[in-house]
Amino acid sequence: MTNRIVFFWAFVVALGGFLFGFDTAVISGAEQSIQQYWQLTGVQHGLTVSIALIGTVFGALTGSIPSDKWGRRATLVLVALVYLFSALGTALAGNWYLFLVCRFIGGLGVGASSVTAPVYISEISPAQYRGRMVALFQFNVVFGILISYLSNYLIGQGGENSWRLMLGIQAAPAALFLVLLRWVPESPRWLLLHHRKEAAAVATLQLINPAGYEEDMGTIRRSQQQQPAGAPRESLFTARYRTPVMLAVLFAMFNQVSGINAIIYYAPRIFEMSGLGAGSSLLSTLGIGIVNFISTLAAIRFIDRVGRRRLMMIGTIGLIATLGLVAISFYMHTGGIAVVSYLLIYIAFFAFSQGAVIWVFIAEIFPNQVRARGQTLGSFTHWIMAALIAFIFPYLASHIGGGHIFLFFCGMMVLQLLFVWRWMPETRGQTLEEIEMNMIMH
Repeated sequence: MTNRIVFFWAFVVALGGFLFGFDTAVISGAEQSIQQYWQLTGVQHGLTVSIALIGTVFGALTGSIPSDKWGRRATLVLVALVYLFSALGTALAGNWYLFLVCRFIGGLGVGASSVTAPVYISEISPAQYRGRMVALFQFNVVFGILISYLSNYLIGQGGENSWRLMLGIQAAPAALFLVLLRWVPESPRWLLLHHRKEAAAVATLQLINPAGYEEDMGTIRRSQQQQPAGAPRESLFTARYRTPVMLAVLFAMFNQVSGINAIIYYAPRIFEMSGLGAGSSLLSTLGIGIVNFISTLAAIRFIDRVGRRRLMMIGTIGLIATLGLVAISFYMHTGGIAVVSYLLIYIAFFAFSQGAVIWVFIAEIFPNQVRARGQTLGSFTHWIMAALIAFIFPYLASHIGGGHIFLFFCGMMVLQLLFVWRWMPETRGQTLEEIEMNMIMH
C-alpha cells in the first residue's frame, strides 16, 4: 500500500466493528444472571436478549440518513457516543425497563455502524486492497466477540452481580473510538457526491493514491455524469438497481439463517443442551471466539487473492456439512463434546467465508449515489432476521429441540450454495465505479 495513513483511517473506523461485536456477544454471558436478577418470564427474557437487535434493526434502517446528510465521519462520532451511553446505562440501570431502553439505544449504534463503517472504508480504499480493508471491520467484529467472551469468563468469577461490569466495561473502547475519530477525514466520495467540496476531496484522494488520484477523480466524475437527473433522491427500488438490491437482500438473509447469531447469543445454552456443564459451556464459548478470530484473519489474507465468490463456495459447503453433523448429534444424543467440536469447525467455515465477505460485498455492489441506502437495506435485512432468530430461539429450543433447529439451518445453507453458484458475481480487483457499471448492465 502506498502509505499507512489509509490503513490507519480504516482501522480506526473498524473499531466501530469491535464495539459492534462486543455489544452483540456480551449479553451471552449475562443473560441468565439478568433473568434471575429481575425474575423474568420466558417472554421477558427473550425480549431482554433481543431488544438490542431490535434497536439494531432501527439503527440499520435509518443509518443512511445521517450518513448521507451529515457525512460518514460525523455519523461515526454519533455512533461512538451512543455506544458510550449504552454501556454506562446498562451497567447502572436500576430497573428492567431502563435496562431495556439502554440496550435498545446500544442496538441503534450497532445498526448505524454496520451501515456507515463498511461504506466509509470501501470509499477510501484502493481497489486492489479494498477486500481486506473492509474486512478489517469484520475482523474487529469477531475480535470484539472474542474479547467479550474472555471478559465475561473473567468477570463472571465475581459473583451474581458481575453482569453489570460485563456490560459496563464496553465504555472504555467506546471512549477510545470517540477520541481516535478526530484524526479521520471525511470520505472523498461523500464530499463530491453530496457537498461537492472538490478541494477537500482531492486532498484526501492524494493521500490515498498519490500516483493515480487524478484517474480516481475521473472515474468518480464519470459515475456522476451517468447518473440520471435527480438521482440522489431516486428510489433504491427501481429497475436500475434491481441486481444489487436482490444480491444484498439474499446475501444478508442467508447470513442469518445459517444460525450464526443463535450460536453467538446462546452458545452456553446450546452447549448445556448438548450435555455440558455450565462452567464447561462458558469456557467452550471462549473457544468459539478464538476460532472465529483466527479464521477471520485467514479470510482477510485470502479475500483479495482468491475472491469473494470462491470463499463463499468453500465456506458454504463446510457449513452444510457441520450443521448436518450437529443436527445428527442432537438426534442421536451423542454428547456435548461432539457438538462443541462440530460448532467450532462451523465457526471456522463461517468466519472464513460469509462472515468476512458480507460487509465487503454489500458495500461494493451499490453505485456511489445510493451506496449508503443500499448498505442500509442489506444491514436492515441482516438485523431483522437476526432479531427474529434471537427472539424465537429459546422457545424453539425448548419445544422442538436442537436437532430440528440445526437441520433447518443446514437446509438454508443448501439454498445459499445454489444462490452463490447461480447469482453471486465476483467483485475482486475492480474499482467501485467498474462494479457499478457491471451491476447496472447486468
